[in-house]
Formats: sequence, C-alpha cells, structure tokens
Amino acid sequence: MPAAPDFPQAPDRVVPKRALLSVSDKTGLIEAARTLAGLGVELVSTGGTRTAIANAGLAVKDISELTGFPEMMDGRVKTLHPIVHGGLLGVRDAPEHAKAMAEHGIGGIDIVYVNLYPFEQTVASGAGYETCIENIDIGGPAMIRSAAKNHGYVAVCTELADLEEVLAELKEGGATTLSLRKTLAARAYARTAAYDAAISSWFAGALGETAPGRRAFAGELVQTMRYGENPHQAAAFYREANPRTGLATARQLQGKELSYNNIADTDAALELVSEFDPAAGAAVAIIKHANPCGVALGSDLSDAYRRALQCDPVSAFGGIVAVNRRLDAAAAREIVKIFTEVVVCPEADEDAIAVFAKKKDLRLLITGGLPNPREAGVLFKQVSGGFLVQGRDTAHITPADLKIVTKRQPTEAEVRDMLFAFTVAKHVKSNAIVYARDGQTAGIGAGQMNRKDSARIAAIRAAEAAEQAGLPESLAKGSACASDAFFPFADGLLQAVEAGATAVIQPGGSIRDQEVIDAADQAGIAMAFTGVRVFRH
Repeated sequence: MPAAPDFPQAPDRVVPKRALLSVSDKTGLIEAARTLAGLGVELVSTGGTRTAIANAGLAVKDISELTGFPEMMDGRVKTLHPIVHGGLLGVRDAPEHAKAMAEHGIGGIDIVYVNLYPFEQTVASGAGYETCIENIDIGGPAMIRSAAKNHGYVAVCTELADLEEVLAELKEGGATTLSLRKTLAARAYARTAAYDAAISSWFAGALGETAPGRRAFAGELVQTMRYGENPHQAAAFYREANPRTGLATARQLQGKELSYNNIADTDAALELVSEFDPAAGAAVAIIKHANPCGVALGSDLSDAYRRALQCDPVSAFGGIVAVNRRLDAAAAREIVKIFTEVVVCPEADEDAIAVFAKKKDLRLLITGGLPNPREAGVLFKQVSGGFLVQGRDTAHITPADLKIVTKRQPTEAEVRDMLFAFTVAKHVKSNAIVYARDGQTAGIGAGQMNRKDSARIAAIRAAEAAEQAGLPESLAKGSACASDAFFPFADGLLQAVEAGATAVIQPGGSIRDQEVIDAADQAGIAMAFTGVRVFRH
C-alpha cells in the first residue's frame, strides 16, 4: 500500500487557467464553453466536442496539440497520454511534481468536464454486442478518476449541473473552492462506479452468469426522504440506470411527497395489479403495509374497486390503490369515498385527475404503463455483512400446469378462482392463504408463523367482510383457497374447508401430501398442485 506523500496542503482557491472538455451529450456545451472562455480559461477538447466548440467561433485547442499524437484507432486512443494525465494528476505545489511537469512540458488542467459514452442508453436500446462494446468509455473514466484524485487542484464535472456550479463560483469569486472540488470528486467516483456497475452487470447477462464473482449495483438519487420506515432512520430513493416501468418511471401529479413506506407499498400494489392483463379485464389491488387487503377483477374499474374494497374495508382505510387500466372519473369518485394515501395507474383521464385534485393530500402517480411481471431481473436484500441476490419471481401458472390430485375434479369456475387466488398469494407475505370467489378476494391471511393460523385469519376476514356488507354468509363460502407453499399437515386444509372453500390450490411436495389429499377427498373438495412455490418473505 503506497504511503501518503508529504504534500503541501491543497489551496482553498484555485484560479483555473485551462479546461478540458470532452462530452458525448453536448447539451449546454457551447454556452458553458463561451462562459469559460470569457473568464480567460483556455479550452482544450477532443473530436466532435472540439468541432462543436470551434464551429461556435471559440478558440479551442485540439488534444493532439498537447500530446503530439493524433487520435487513433477509431478514437479509442486520444487522451490516454502522460501529457493529459500528468496535467490532471500533478500536485502543483509539490516540488517533485512541479519539476517533472516543467521538464516534460506538462501544463496543468484545472477543470475537466467529461460525460461518458452512453453505454446504459445503448444497452437499453437493444443494441447488439459489438455496439455495446464500442460504447464502453475508457479515456473518459480514466480522466475523471485522475481529476477526482487530484481534487486539491482540479474541479471535475461529469454532468452539466456540475459545471454550472463551477461557473457560478468563478463568476462570483474568480476561483473554485476546495469544498466544491471535494464534492465534485465524490460525485465523480460515484458516476464511474455506477458506469462500471452497468458494464459488469451487462457482461454477466451477456455471458449468462447468474452469480458472477463480484456483483455491483448502482442508482441515481431521485429523492431524499424525511425518514425511512421509522422517524429515526435516514432514507432515500434511487433509480436504476435503465429502470423497469413502474415507480421509478412514475410522475406524481399531486399530493405530499412520497415517504419510504409509501413507495414500498405502492410498488407492492403496482407489481400485483400488473399480473392481470388489462386487455382481459379491469383489476384493482388495495395494499396496506405491503400486503394486499383486497384484489378484484370487474366489468370496469369502478366495479373492480368496489369488489376489492369489500374484502377488507377496515384495512383499506389509508391504503394504496393500484389499477391496471387508464383511470376514469367514475372509478376516481369511488376511490375518494374513503381516505387513500396513494393511487397509482398507467394513465388517467383529465376528469379523474380533477376528482383527485379536490383531495390535496392524496398522491396520484402515473407510470406510463405496467411493469412486465414476466420480465427477468434481479432482486437483492441486505444481510449482516453482505447481501442476497435472486431472480425476480416470474412464475405464471396456467390451467395446463395444474395437477388435479383429488377424486373430485374442479369446475371451470373453480379453476379460474384457484388461479386468481394463487396469483394474489404470490404477492402476500408468507405464510399466505387467500380465499377467492368469482375473481374477488374473499379473505387474506398474511405473514403468520404457521399456515393454519393464516387460514383462520383469512376466514375471519371473509366472515367480517360479509357481515359488514350485510350478506347472510361468509365471502369464503364456495371459494377457492390458495396456499403459497405446501400444507405440511392436513389441519390448514381442514381450516379452509371449515371456512367454506370448495377447491384448494397449493404447490404440493410435502412428505404428508397423501394425508392432505385424503383429507380433501374426505371433505369432497377439489385440489390442484402447481409444483411451484411462491414464498414472499
């Protein structure tokens, strides 16, 4: 490990004499270059950036004039040169550095503005392997890292906003401050880290590596929050480089700033409702504390919302509502009848937006589409000293996947309800039991330590919902019951039978499967195995 050299203390103020500009995104470039030139800063640039600056009538030196070498190898080699990196890394007040710079004709570079080849955007566009490779920037990250290391003297900018902060200091005091240079250096290393993370993740995907030797994740800050799950926890929301359609792409039209819990719950609602194809019918999911308290299909969104609300109207108060279709005013009027924290939808009619505008505290999010529930991806969870990584749960069960293990065959209606219930169970915290009938959740039991208790709680919810609606019998009567994992004993299944379920769907795979099948046969119900477990911890 290199020992720390005995350098002089970095100056608080540096009056810049030379700036190196090399950008792929030229937004705001000319105005910034003109400002620098007006402040007496010499401009040095490369390739297309130099051409753009020169065409604007500004004096600009080509990088080859500094290095004595032309750009070569299709532009791959142009800034990787001692003249450039010596000018970035040289500690001006260190005698040995100053001597080396003088002996080799190396002039200091005081400002660097580099934004990188658009690798992330190239990947997102679906470009081929070789095109992606050519959009891996080499010289840019090298210059950024060199400049950031020598932030005692160099101001490094990777975005136009960074350069604008530098220009503001120069206009005010004629120099960059050490405080800003430190801040810019930290941002610069975060940018190159995120860039490398995107490249390494792409390579892993291109090579089919599900568990590469090193794994990196990166995100761009979207929002700092007042606090996290609890007031004593700090929190922030970050967006991936190429985010899936969903919360990271949403526009908030009204309401207070989203909290940490709002975002977590809204994401759970949106992921659940996206399981239901809008072309096949309207669907609504109501979420509370990351668990669904009501999910339903309907003839339209108003109908689906009323049916979802019926499952557990008490828990729905202060909940999150997600819909799978363009939100209309009729549905909006139903939703605002009780207090709702957040409504999230792909699109919304102006009349629906106007309905919500009267509820100033309600947050309305427009995502522009639904997340694809079949899209592969990775999820990660931090643990002490590390993190777990797994693929997204893209399981999708169809009638053809069902193995009927009981003597009684389910009816077509029971099959539809089993599949609906199992889809919802996939989004319920384990242990999960869901009763459903006619495309409507009847009762949901979530997060219990044993499956029998989940079945009992779901039955209680179904009975209470019926009582509140003035119905003569529990919503679970005649329902299909879904379990996210196998029944280890027959007691959970018998609890479902007692609640009124006439069909059960579960993964199967227990050493006591036959005991459970026998209990189902004795009760005269139908049961299907999926062969797929959908735990959600």
